Amino acid sequence: MYLVKTPFLLRWWYPAFLWRRSRKEKVIYLTFDDGPIPVVTPFVLKTLRLFNAKATFFCIGDNIQKHPEVFAALKRDGHHVGNHTYNHLKGWDTEDTVYVNNAMRCDTLVSSSLFRPPYGRIRKSQSRKLAASYSDRHAGRKLEIVMWDVLSGDFDVNLLPSACLQNVLKHTENGSIVVFHDSLKAFDRLEYTLPRALEVWSEKGYTFGVL
Repeated sequence: MYLVKTPFLLRWWYPAFLWRRSRKEKVIYLTFDDGPIPVVTPFVLKTLRLFNAKATFFCIGDNIQKHPEVFAALKRDGHHVGNHTYNHLKGWDTEDTVYVNNAMRCDTLVSSSLFRPPYGRIRKSQSRKLAASYSDRHAGRKLEIVMWDVLSGDFDVNLLPSACLQNVLKHTENGSIVVFHDSLKAFDRLEYTLPRALEVWSEKGYTFGVL
């Protein structure tokens, strides 16, 4: 069970998190979670280049260490990177100290002020402790916890690729932060959806920004 469009109640309950950008500008913020992965992440990079689009990649530390050449490629292309923990931990099921230490282990690889909790699940106590640890390490710099307002559903193996496309086309608007996954599990739906969505959005005059 997941919601394609983030409801107001969640944004109200976690007001310190970033859910979307300004609705005033015709900009979409594409994000990709769980990489870098051979084949999948290079496909994303190639597709983004075709549309002169930039994106933000929330990377798993373990994958960065396994595939450093793919990670280097996305940085060379001018995309932004964020922290997605080292081992894709689910915050609700993980003790605070373990969670924070795992995220900070990833921080040594991405060195980014952007953090997205895997599954979007993080306790408020974890977010506070992680922000404090990040600030201590980076001389007072503020950590920004990034969520989303459109979830493509590309990770759902029961979702038709055409339905994944409709998810993002129907719900994305000015300032939307859209979640895709550069993972093997998501690839069938991502491969179908991403180029088609970029084509439609480009025809409507959208540009694609980084966080």
